[in-house]
Amino acid sequence: MEEPAVRGQLWVEEPAVRRRMADPVRAAAVRAVIIAALTMIQAMVAFLGTLTGSWLAFPMVLSSVGSTVVATWAVLDVWVTRQVWNQRNGVVSVPSSTARQLRRERRRARRATRVADRQADRIRRRGAGRLSEA
Repeated sequence: MEEPAVRGQLWVEEPAVRRRMADPVRAAAVRAVIIAALTMIQAMVAFLGTLTGSWLAFPMVLSSVGSTVVATWAVLDVWVTRQVWNQRNGVVSVPSSTARQLRRERRRARRATRVADRQADRIRRRGAGRLSEA
């Protein structure tokens, strides 16, 4: 009797494409998402209250305007927190392959120039020593 074919793994972990956000940036982003969600709910309640002619409609419209300002502030806070974190802790720079290739070529050219200068210097010193002996 043949054994059944072995199935692949149920769960295969793959490395993350992007690095994880810094903790302060992630906290600001979560805060901004929660505030934006509450603002949208509030705006929907204000809209539906206006359609039904409820007394709650006017206060909800006013508070929705205020919440929109707060939500905008929260989104800007994410951006500012990210910029501050990058400035304080540095950004891990991953140069593109073309930039890396150009740097290698420049390094090779400088190295070749240094080697050629050393060779020329050695030749001059050898030649100068022989001339003074003669």
